[in-house]
Amino acid sequence: MRWVFFWLWLSVGASAAPIERIWLSHEEETPATLTVNWETDAPSPSVVTHGSEPDPTQRVEVAGLATRHHVRIPFPPGAGHLYYRVGDGDQVSAVHRVKCHPTDTLRIAVVADWGFAPGRDFSALLRDDPHLLLTGGDNVPDLHGKGREGTKAFAALIDAHPEIFRSLPFLPILGNHDREIRPRGPKPPAEPVYDVEATAYREFFALPGDEWKWRFTLPAFDLALVALDLNHIQDHGTTWQTCHAWQEDSEQFRWYAATMRDLQAGFVLTLMNEKQTQLAGLTKGAWQREFQRGSALITGFGYFSERAELAGGLPVFNTCLKGDGDLYLDPRSRFHAREDGYLLITLEAGRPTMRVEIKSLAGAVLDAVEIGKRTGF
Repeated sequence: MRWVFFWLWLSVGASAAPIERIWLSHEEETPATLTVNWETDAPSPSVVTHGSEPDPTQRVEVAGLATRHHVRIPFPPGAGHLYYRVGDGDQVSAVHRVKCHPTDTLRIAVVADWGFAPGRDFSALLRDDPHLLLTGGDNVPDLHGKGREGTKAFAALIDAHPEIFRSLPFLPILGNHDREIRPRGPKPPAEPVYDVEATAYREFFALPGDEWKWRFTLPAFDLALVALDLNHIQDHGTTWQTCHAWQEDSEQFRWYAATMRDLQAGFVLTLMNEKQTQLAGLTKGAWQREFQRGSALITGFGYFSERAELAGGLPVFNTCLKGDGDLYLDPRSRFHAREDGYLLITLEAGRPTMRVEIKSLAGAVLDAVEIGKRTGF
């Protein structure tokens, strides 16, 4: 009889285990809503309870049952925090909190190559108290290693840093490793190495627009973020092709050009995973002409930190959490460091400049510049 009770205790304990794999994002193009994401072992209701107090009472539910849940909730501006819990019945999480969308000062952290920088200490980054976390791609090492097949790779990323993803909205961009479905090998094989459509990435994350490319605007700070899918463009047309088409007649280029003409924000940041000189050479400067319409370009292609400039003076930043790689610097490099690092971007409402700092993971400011608002668009 004692074994029966023991088995029942284990069963109830397992079913009542709290939900812990939670991550936050935005899937609309403004921060008016926050998307709360989580996974459950068994299909269950998609319910978020939220509010301005530690005991939230407002409930949002998406119809149907799911194992991967994406629920949008209102994201109010101002000081203080938004509190939330996910799940329903026996499958619920603890109450977590996220800073409300700011109205005075906005801080954005940008990291890259997370997939090749396991076990990093993010204490200094968290002391900077960012409101939003972006990436320069290669968030995971691949989608075929044991235990990280498909979406499991992204789940492992969330599990490695649960407190970051429960409390900080996350907007990643794509690198080639985020869709690597089989080993690359020394020469192009018969079967595609990469899933160009990034199926697992798009299933796991809830992002704006097409998700493989997106734009996100923060009107209170006159800021727009534009994410591109550019990596290993020289392999286009082979079984090593990683990203969507990038030529001047491609959907992606036309979308970016139209977006840059449409945006009225004073600050526009473009994020990609490719080396800008590679694009310059293969498109005879077509992408660079569009980049110049923005305020800065951010990349995650190289395993080092760098600030360079396009010929017209546009700042180009490269960042990497694994900063000990070979240096293949931009011809117009103005600063570089072989250190693990990240970018910290700071804007104040109404201020005509934004500050971009290259920081080490120890928290030291390695380089800093002020960038003024665009004029003329």
